[in-house]
Amino acid sequence: MKKLLISISLLGIFFSGNVFAQTETSGRTEVYRQAHTKMTELKHTKLKVNFDYQKEQMGGEEWLTASPYFYPTDSLVLNAKAMLIHEVALDKNGSKSPLKYEYKNDMLKINLDKTYNRNQDYTVYIKYTARPNEVTQEGSAAISDAKGLYFINAKGTEADKPTQIWTQGETESSSAWFPTIDKTNQKTTQEIYMTVPDKYVTLSNGLMKSSKKDSNGLRTDHWVMDKKHAPYLFFMGVGDYAIVKDKWRNIDVDYYVEKEYEPYAKQIFGNTPEMMEFFSKRLNYDYPWSKYAQITGRDYVSGAMENTTAVLHQESAQQKPGDLIDENRWEGTIAHELFHHWFGDLVTAESWSNLTVNESFANYSEYLWNEHKYGKDLADYGLMKEIQGYLMDPSSPAKDLVRFSYKSREDMFDGVSYNKGGAILHMLRNYLGDDSFFAGLNDYLKTNEYGTGEAHQLRLSLEKVSGKDLNWFFNQWYFDSGHPKVSYTSTFEPVKKQVTVTVNQTQVGKNFQFPLAIDIYENGKPTRQNVWVNAKEKNNFSFPVSKNPDLVNINADGLLLGEFTDSKTPEQYFMQYQNSKDFLSRYKAVENGVENSSKSPVALKVLVAALKDQNFRIRMKALSGLDLSKADQSKAALSEVEKMASSDPKTLVQGVAISALAKIKDRKYLPLFENGMNAVSNSVKANSLTGIAAVDPARVATLAEKLDLEGASDNLIGELLPIIVKNKIEKQMPAIASTAAFYPFIKFQKPELGTAAEEGFNWIMSSDNLKATENVTKVLTQVKSQIGSNPQAKMMIVQILTDGLAKKMVVLKANPSSKTIHAQIDLLNKTIEAYKD
Repeated sequence: MKKLLISISLLGIFFSGNVFAQTETSGRTEVYRQAHTKMTELKHTKLKVNFDYQKEQMGGEEWLTASPYFYPTDSLVLNAKAMLIHEVALDKNGSKSPLKYEYKNDMLKINLDKTYNRNQDYTVYIKYTARPNEVTQEGSAAISDAKGLYFINAKGTEADKPTQIWTQGETESSSAWFPTIDKTNQKTTQEIYMTVPDKYVTLSNGLMKSSKKDSNGLRTDHWVMDKKHAPYLFFMGVGDYAIVKDKWRNIDVDYYVEKEYEPYAKQIFGNTPEMMEFFSKRLNYDYPWSKYAQITGRDYVSGAMENTTAVLHQESAQQKPGDLIDENRWEGTIAHELFHHWFGDLVTAESWSNLTVNESFANYSEYLWNEHKYGKDLADYGLMKEIQGYLMDPSSPAKDLVRFSYKSREDMFDGVSYNKGGAILHMLRNYLGDDSFFAGLNDYLKTNEYGTGEAHQLRLSLEKVSGKDLNWFFNQWYFDSGHPKVSYTSTFEPVKKQVTVTVNQTQVGKNFQFPLAIDIYENGKPTRQNVWVNAKEKNNFSFPVSKNPDLVNINADGLLLGEFTDSKTPEQYFMQYQNSKDFLSRYKAVENGVENSSKSPVALKVLVAALKDQNFRIRMKALSGLDLSKADQSKAALSEVEKMASSDPKTLVQGVAISALAKIKDRKYLPLFENGMNAVSNSVKANSLTGIAAVDPARVATLAEKLDLEGASDNLIGELLPIIVKNKIEKQMPAIASTAAFYPFIKFQKPELGTAAEEGFNWIMSSDNLKATENVTKVLTQVKSQIGSNPQAKMMIVQILTDGLAKKMVVLKANPSSKTIHAQIDLLNKTIEAYKD
């Protein structure tokens, strides 16, 4: 599962920069969440389903084969949410005998015909109707809804939206569309007969064994999954998709996309076969399933989901050349969901408390892929951003990575299970060494394949291979909370020709033990000292030197997950930037340069030097800190920025360079901006438009009309929103709506952008634009679960919605016959009511 991210850069003041700001256990009595007790073992699940698009319901027949897990039993208890149960029978070779059952509180208890013993199979037949709109369980910050089965534009009334059906099983929502034991420690094979309108394609787990046309324009596809997996990984997808074919070795790799995106499917998903090869070799365990398909879903309730062999991505995965030339922003998610097919699907977390063995690995797979494909330096950038996401959430330090006291299983999908867990795996890999680490992962997979796993089993496999006792590591990082907060001082002893570095741990509570890289700079050159910090407040380390060091840099390799305090001068940061090969050390120096370039000539020198950094992220960071309207900065950097604006190998960098030139407001750059408007890159186009707005504003409206901003990134919309709002470019009103909806939060971080966003919101609410209003209400509904119980944030959103509703009523008064205004008012009222629940 890749978490749902809704305009995360806009929510920082209340959500701490990410989607995990609510602490689910503070102030509540802890409840021990034990693993589900296995009374029954599922063996095989056979389904025959058909869909009622008008009622948004599904008719189903199920043949469920099972046996007692260990102890004899005369009953079978299944999860079955909001269903109508029509018939329950014992099936013996096609002959059905009715069984007594009780169905209440979403649980179906079936009395079997006799007491069955271990390994004594039986098959139960159930005829039922799934009613997903009657499901009462709620979603979470990671998965915004939990009704399992979703009909999208089922009646076809929304002209710009395709009709689709898709399912979402995690955490325990598959039981909203078929009765099952909806727990992670169950595994079953499956087959599904899906009867659908013949004009649609289908996707499910495993392979399609047959496809037969029926009467009345229907068709039945038979999908078979012959290897067992958890019920939450079952999937069905139905819709009018283009299927783009690819291959890995002898395995089919398919991409299901809306037909508009068919030409770009391989640009979006085309690295998948290489990823499959890389992960297979890295783990020394070949991709274990019969096919690999990826499908997109409109209005999907999360980011993406690792349904076995049939991954579902939200619609944001679909990108066009203007986005893709800048950056395939979905590439990390594609790697994430693929890696789950080893960690999550092949070996599944034994309970939600051990979610780390699913999600921490999937999170870390993004590092592994970036390291392989683009180099360690760019992978380290991703790791830094993940750690920042974890640190920015004030609730994170209180949570163990493995925890049994959560309020809701949905709460496990947070920055601890994902971000922190991935960073912990990186530390563990570096502590053990690559050969030992990956051999240990191979042992874990082979020992637990097609079964379940937990953190202790991971530890045992790594210990088995490495010969090292890892209890200290797992006790510290997996079964406890927090992270070290580190400061340091250094003392030079001229007689001994020795420097002593004192490493202090300043966090409240326990102290940590860890390896630490310290760079000692003499004559501008670093010497790496790798030390072991013991679990105490102060650790002293002495090193021979020829003179008082120019600089001491701790955590120089960026491996340690923690917070670090130092007090370096701009001169020291310049030395650090020039002489360090490690990404984080260079990036931190550039960060300091951004903060101090207007105050320190040396800080400015850091930015100028960083304009030629090998890492495009560092080049972008340096550009963002320049103000070329200032004479000293223009003299130092203008020539290089001009070159970057037209010829940097990364279009994202070109865009930021153009933005830097636009701030000068010099008409001599008009030809550059005009040329940029013809570029493929959306970043170059958008920033060129800001340049034209600065020097020739009369042309902006016409040019902005031509931009295709569907699915554009938050950063791109942030650049263009003020221009779109100022010039009232109605065609782009829907594009800015999801950003404008958060204007109160933006104001706290970026007042100028927040003011423009507020004007944009009021513009939308004072207009008759159904699509823009839909986008506002959609994003605010999705973010509701991320807010959790934050009363201040909820109050602010209810207030802006209420204000918006009042403006729509004014529009209605002026246009009483408008059907679209009535629809917009209905959307706003429903969203307000959702926040009052």
